Amino acid sequence: MLPPARLTPAPLPPGATIGIVGGGQLGRMSAMAAARLGYRAHILTEEADGPAAQVAAGITRGGYEDEAALRAFAAGVDVITFEFENVSAAGLDLLAGLRPVHPSPAILGISQDRIAEKSFLNRHGIATAPWAPVEDRASLDAAIARLGLPAILKTTRLGYDGRGQARVATPEEAHAALARLAPKPLVLEGLVDFACEISVVVARGADGRIASFDPVENRHAHGILDLTFAPARIPEDTAAQATALGRQVAEALDLVGLLAVEMFVDRNGTLRVNEIAPRPHNSGHWTIDACPASQFEMHIRAVAGLPLPIATRHSDAVMKNLIGPADMALWPEILASPGLIPHHYGKAEARPGRKMGHVTRLFPRGSLPGDFGIAGALGCLAPAEGCDRQDERP
Repeated sequence: MLPPARLTPAPLPPGATIGIVGGGQLGRMSAMAAARLGYRAHILTEEADGPAAQVAAGITRGGYEDEAALRAFAAGVDVITFEFENVSAAGLDLLAGLRPVHPSPAILGISQDRIAEKSFLNRHGIATAPWAPVEDRASLDAAIARLGLPAILKTTRLGYDGRGQARVATPEEAHAALARLAPKPLVLEGLVDFACEISVVVARGADGRIASFDPVENRHAHGILDLTFAPARIPEDTAAQATALGRQVAEALDLVGLLAVEMFVDRNGTLRVNEIAPRPHNSGHWTIDACPASQFEMHIRAVAGLPLPIATRHSDAVMKNLIGPADMALWPEILASPGLIPHHYGKAEARPGRKMGHVTRLFPRGSLPGDFGIAGALGCLAPAEGCDRQDERP
């Protein structure tokens, strides 16, 4: 059972410092949102010139399990949050003994491990894809007998952007993937009759109040998010169910902070939660340009104990990720294209598969075009080709 959320005694006053564990683009955009609200951001990072460090008031450079670095970092901040899951839960536990940490280390621990995550969701009556833990060949064979093939074999930890998983169609492929994938244990996930993936970003304050952004539809290419459509092009009742599911997960976790809930929609309209992420999420980047308060502002407000505004949008939007050298070669054309809103993350090297930035295109509410219209609206950034199915998910 999760411990009660640790309450911030009072809202942080302007001029206070918010500590962010992790120095990537999510930390960068969180630090920028903090500055807009009058706060300073201090980053714990292993990089001297990472995306977040470039815009922060201060940094502590050190490892996420380095006790000296953790203590020095905590000494310079008033409250602590994190920008991605692959940080040390033990390190966060140490920090939680020194400063308030939101979301809690217990929530991070659940989201870091697929077995813990799926078990938590199922225990609270939330449907997932059928799954079974896999530790060795015998448990893999038992899982195959129960779930059938084809299926997806996934690492329980450290998997993101399509890494750490393999689609397996035969026992021989499954055995080879078992030998190849690490760290173990693994999870075998049965296939869903997949229609699309959606996600809901939810903010929850220390007072229990919740603000939910509209569900969005996500398209992936080669395991990495390519496009997000806001709002999702799904029936209204499905969108309402998705919003209710997001709130249910946030309340079950006793969340203080921000949470993204990724869901599969099957051909019958049934929702199954795929993953949870207790921090700002790639599929919420559209909120920077299409909402009065972005997901990053909501995150900072919740962490700082400020009131949460209604999570509303003034426009429909399409967000496209800029991945690697091919997309960044188009940067001059993006800057010259009317209607495209560019966001660069400050990364020096455009490596294949690396998220370098994103572009947003706004539309009047209720006028989000279909796929053909989206391709025309994005101009030089036509949607990437690639399979969009369950095993393309991170």
